[in-house]
Amino acid sequence: MNQTPTPDALIEAALLTHTEPLSEREMRELCDPHLSQDKLIDVLSALKLRWHNRALQLVHSAQGWRFQIAPSAFERLGSLHEQRTPRYSRAVLETLAIIAYQQPVTRGDIEAIRGVSVSQNVIQTLQERGWIEIIGQRDTIGKPALWATTKQFLADLQLETLADLPPLTELGELVLPETLTILPTDDE
Repeated sequence: MNQTPTPDALIEAALLTHTEPLSEREMRELCDPHLSQDKLIDVLSALKLRWHNRALQLVHSAQGWRFQIAPSAFERLGSLHEQRTPRYSRAVLETLAIIAYQQPVTRGDIEAIRGVSVSQNVIQTLQERGWIEIIGQRDTIGKPALWATTKQFLADLQLETLADLPPLTELGELVLPETLTILPTDDE
């Protein structure tokens, strides 16, 4: 018997089998006829409720919707894969923080804030991780590349938007030493 799955079952299967998050548009278009936004919200709410208090949870990120391991189960399951968490140098983390809070920035901007030159390895590490990308060039001599964070950065940090980053004042000396002055943004 070849029965067509319900929209709930189809979307649940898609979310469970895709390694990348799905956009709301992609989920609506899976069904025939396409789901309305209201119906999709109902389906996602029902799925969240169905998976509540389980080892997987349905989450929304800047990239879309996906299932992820619940924090309570993560530690126990982590031993199955024995994957080392990457360690990043202070230079990598400082550079990432500057890009995240001051974007878009050039390499020269980063060097002015940090007070030291930025190694190509630092930029390459952040690019390979998928956390930063070139979004254009500044209209000055040499046309330096403008760097900004990516949707992958937001997803990895479980943020929906850059507005969800903690205020710099909360981070204190970690990224904002007393001697550091923040560059004014275009809005100021």
